[in-house]
Amino acid sequence: MTENHLITPPPELVQQWRNEGYSLHSPVAISTYVATRAAQWGADQEREEICKWLEDLGWYGAVQDIRAAHIYRRPKEPNLKEKALEELAWVDKNLKGNFFNRCNAIHTIHQALKSISDPS
Repeated sequence: MTENHLITPPPELVQQWRNEGYSLHSPVAISTYVATRAAQWGADQEREEICKWLEDLGWYGAVQDIRAAHIYRRPKEPNLKEKALEELAWVDKNLKGNFFNRCNAIHTIHQALKSISDPS
């Protein structure tokens, strides 16, 4: 695939996504993460081009509708607390029985994270 399209992400962005995906602990999960981010990025590029075209036509209401649909279709990324809880669940699932006398450390950390208020 040597042909570059207008919505082909730059190599630096792909590398950034790959780096972000490393915390997922498996090559398949990393590939899926990168592919998902690339699809979202491409859709965002297409949406912005359509919005520019509609603005040029004077269809400002349609632009607002498209941007509202984007917000609906792309919920906020999980916050740090939510990400930490997900990672902790992975640790708990994959390290059960591998540590002698864990002293309920994972349970304690989990309870502490759940008790933290989410930012508004």
